[in-house]
Amino acid sequence: MAQKQSMAWRAVRLALTASAVFGTTALAPVQAQTVTAVMHAALRSLDPVITTGYIVRNHGYMVYDTLFSLDGDNKIQPQMLESWKASDDGKTYTFILREGLKWHDGKPVTSADCIASIKRWASQDKMGQMMASMMSGMEAVDDRTFVMRFSEATDLAVRALAKPSAIPAFMMPERVANTPPSQAIKETIGSGPFRFVTEEYKPGVQVVYVKNTDYVPRKEPASGLAGGKVVKVDKVKWVTMPDQMTAVNALINKEIDFLEKAPFDLLPMLEGNKDINVHVLTSQGGQSEIRFNFEQPPFDNKLIRQAAVLAVDQKEVLQAQIGNPKYFQTCAAVFGCGGPYESNIGAEKLVKGDPVKAAALLKEAKYDGTPVVILMPSDNPGSAPILQVVAQSLRKAGFKVDLQSMDWQTVLNRRASHEPAAKGGWNIFGTYTVIPDIRDPLAFMGVAANGKDAWFGWPDVPEIEKRRAQFARTNDPAVLKRLADEIQELVIDEGVIVPLGQFSNLSATGKQITGVVVAPVPVFWDLQKAGK
Repeated sequence: MAQKQSMAWRAVRLALTASAVFGTTALAPVQAQTVTAVMHAALRSLDPVITTGYIVRNHGYMVYDTLFSLDGDNKIQPQMLESWKASDDGKTYTFILREGLKWHDGKPVTSADCIASIKRWASQDKMGQMMASMMSGMEAVDDRTFVMRFSEATDLAVRALAKPSAIPAFMMPERVANTPPSQAIKETIGSGPFRFVTEEYKPGVQVVYVKNTDYVPRKEPASGLAGGKVVKVDKVKWVTMPDQMTAVNALINKEIDFLEKAPFDLLPMLEGNKDINVHVLTSQGGQSEIRFNFEQPPFDNKLIRQAAVLAVDQKEVLQAQIGNPKYFQTCAAVFGCGGPYESNIGAEKLVKGDPVKAAALLKEAKYDGTPVVILMPSDNPGSAPILQVVAQSLRKAGFKVDLQSMDWQTVLNRRASHEPAAKGGWNIFGTYTVIPDIRDPLAFMGVAANGKDAWFGWPDVPEIEKRRAQFARTNDPAVLKRLADEIQELVIDEGVIVPLGQFSNLSATGKQITGVVVAPVPVFWDLQKAGK
């Protein structure tokens, strides 16, 4: 492992050196205007619609733009839109694009592009699927104007198109958006503030983005993911460093400028350094979780899922994952502590692990020793500790566990498999979901339970889907809260997703970097870098 990490870092150093050498001949200031970042995982997939991996979402925000965005106060604001309006009966929405929007190949952004993009996105995103089920049609009025029609009054179109994470509604050229959702896109062409440099992309090693000089930012100041996306550097380079100590040392030595996730266990090295700024980003924090595969034994058995839920202790998970209690809290709320739908329902099953009760349930379920295959991403420090604790907790309760180590991209690919675990499938994977993605039953795709159309794991619980449909059709706060509570109870009872506590995210930048935007996603517009 150490040899592989060393080789990977040598490749990165070579790329950085080449950039410095060739960048100084014609443009002396370029190196000073290049931000080099280490993200939480390597980028190996480029399609932000067919995966929920956050590294692919981060890539999406570099290249693409959205019709709406959430500002720093979580209010919906137009982004690519000049204006929009709803009909008096709440069934028809008219959207007008801003003038001058261009794709990176120079062609204008049109209504037809947006319609195709919305269709592809809605086929994959759970909130989009709910929106599509209520939509009666979508049509272009002219090149900059299009209409969405619904069979009943709803504000779901705007809420869904503004969702900031999991699968945001990124706009793509029509020819790209027409790619079937079962296939990955073959072009990375957006209209966003950065252009993807295809010839410099080395999967798993580096990604390079350059300023989109044709991009016309909104006039409002940047706020959250909304407002003016003003790019103030020439280039952003993401480099991969699987070893956290290597990444921290690179930041200290000014070989990189930006560390998306500062390791909690190495925090003293950063906090005590006068040349480093550590940023506590609650909005980029998240909820740790595990997910069962409902299709394959042993978790096709509800009692066995319940036993696994009981076996795991939230505090043990958070101590392994985060360590410092200053940055985490146990939390029984499926939709997040501190959010509008916070609830303590089911806390007795979720928070404090009980291996004795778990073992009793296993016996009642007649568990036959079927191995539980857990996918553990060795290069993702946010998820790996979760699975190590979960594996040990399940063993204590009587499960036979097969903890398989692999890189994060392999986890993303393998969790899509419907095959038995022994044939390349899986039983459990672990992840975390950022706070904006869990705040309600429609945005949180992990609670969708519509079988084959659900998120990986494919739970089929019609009572949850019934309540999610009701949630989409009301604006009454009391009714929304009641429905959210009922959904939480069902989610925990069925083991649809297992929340394992809540935490903040820490990022770190060199003092040469200013203008970090506080947003639920790491973004690179507004960033400035001082000279050499």
